[in-house]
Amino acid sequence: MSSLLSQFVSKTDFESYEDFQDNFKILVPDNFNFAYDIVDRYAKECPEKRAMIWCDDQGNEKIFSFGDLKYYSDKAANLFSKYGIGKGDYVMLTLKSRYEFWFCILALHKLGAVAVPATHMLMTRDIVYRIEKANLKMIVCIAEDGVPERVDKAHAESENVSLVKALVGTSRKGWVDFRKELEEASPEFERPTGKAASCNEDISLVYFSSGTSGFPKMVEHDFTYPLGHILTASYWQNVEDNGLHYTVADSGWGKCVWGKLYGQWIAGCAVFVYDYGRFNAKNMLEKASHYGVTTFCAPPTVYRFLIKEDLSEYNFDSLNYAVVAGEPLNPEVFNRFLEFTGIKLMEGFGQTETVVSIATYPWLEPKPGSIGKPSPGFKIEIMDRDGRLCDVGEEGEIVINTKAGKPTGLFVRYGKDPEKTAKAWHEGYYHTGDMAWQDEDGYLWFVGRADDIIKTSGYKVGPFEVESALIQHPAVLECAITGTPDPVRGQVIKATIVLTKDYIASEELKKELQNHVKKVTAPYKYPRVVEFVEELPKTISGKIRRVEIRDKDRIEKAKK
Repeated sequence: MSSLLSQFVSKTDFESYEDFQDNFKILVPDNFNFAYDIVDRYAKECPEKRAMIWCDDQGNEKIFSFGDLKYYSDKAANLFSKYGIGKGDYVMLTLKSRYEFWFCILALHKLGAVAVPATHMLMTRDIVYRIEKANLKMIVCIAEDGVPERVDKAHAESENVSLVKALVGTSRKGWVDFRKELEEASPEFERPTGKAASCNEDISLVYFSSGTSGFPKMVEHDFTYPLGHILTASYWQNVEDNGLHYTVADSGWGKCVWGKLYGQWIAGCAVFVYDYGRFNAKNMLEKASHYGVTTFCAPPTVYRFLIKEDLSEYNFDSLNYAVVAGEPLNPEVFNRFLEFTGIKLMEGFGQTETVVSIATYPWLEPKPGSIGKPSPGFKIEIMDRDGRLCDVGEEGEIVINTKAGKPTGLFVRYGKDPEKTAKAWHEGYYHTGDMAWQDEDGYLWFVGRADDIIKTSGYKVGPFEVESALIQHPAVLECAITGTPDPVRGQVIKATIVLTKDYIASEELKKELQNHVKKVTAPYKYPRVVEFVEELPKTISGKIRRVEIRDKDRIEKAKK
């Protein structure tokens, strides 16, 4: 059996970008459910078709067919049902790159429940917020990295007393032993009907996305969202039927469903999952080469580490396409990767709220540093602060014109937050908050955030989250978090701090504050750069001018 792609698009082959833009359309059936209509369909018609290769640093390896995925997701659906999970219930999955993540998310889709993927680096306060904001009914998590302990503490601090907790890898008092109960669960599960069945407009997936003020927004996607990733996988990542695609991202990040699930399987392409402890470029190259990865996707930070290795030692015969997204691409990285592999990196752009909405598609000659051209179905415009559409070469905000309707793959709303939804999506436009300009050839060039989001090593960090952690320390009177340019990570987090009168600036205090942030919130959010100042720049109304701090840093770096 070939892929199911042709059943969900107007046509599959295009002669040019213009042909693609004019004639590509996603066909959305009624009551689409990815788990049943893609995974179980493959399982019925070609059960041995390869779906996933999983491996880890300990030499363990598992190869799953679509028949296997149906078997285990049906068992997981019965396990969830046993603990009262049904349509509309929110379940958080903190599973890094354990293969159980795929069993769980498919099972939740089958139940019409809502999957809430999350990073294992969340601290107690982050988990409390998610428990209460999403009214979580269950959490499934890994057994290491202190995650169960933080979940227990968060549960005790939250108002949710009925939370079910399940552990993958070992047993723990008061917790469900996920692997044990999965094996015991029945592999027979019938697709719900009537009111219990999922509908296209139901919420199926939620990501908590960092904002510049307040806690993260709850980005809600409906059951049609996977179809939007046909653009991501088939036409940007250029995956192949029976190929093997590798996107570098663990299951807690939105990039996982961009590159390890939806679009790839619709296109009939298997996904590669490397469950590593700490990132190591050499190990990643060895694994990708050994298993014969055919298409590859990673943020620029990963590519910067890869090109520092001796790429001549690795066999790239199977690799035929590679894409990049997450932050601006340095031309040097583009050229070095091309030199060693003969492959041109094709950039793309999207958000937690979208699928790939701008990309360098196969018919386009890449311009290193450009994110490409708009995806079909996404009417991309560049708008200034006054709501005027910008001219060629003029910087403005990337907006998506939705006056003719919401494109497949665009989020539904920010959950339980109509004010933030209305602020971002009004008068027929979704405002991305990202700045760009368009050249005379129609290519778009990313400039940066319109707000203060920091992108560091592929992670998005909101200043408020770090500031609120720092301010808990008795030495901190005031602080401002900004991103400062870094040749390896794109940006690193900088803390500009005004100390309380009882403290004196020192290297020891700097390290103490950095360690404090690591303990209070996710460790990747700690400030690598700390500057102590007498006062922070502010507006007349008393708001901190982070832009002034960033501009000062740029000027100082330019002088060096």
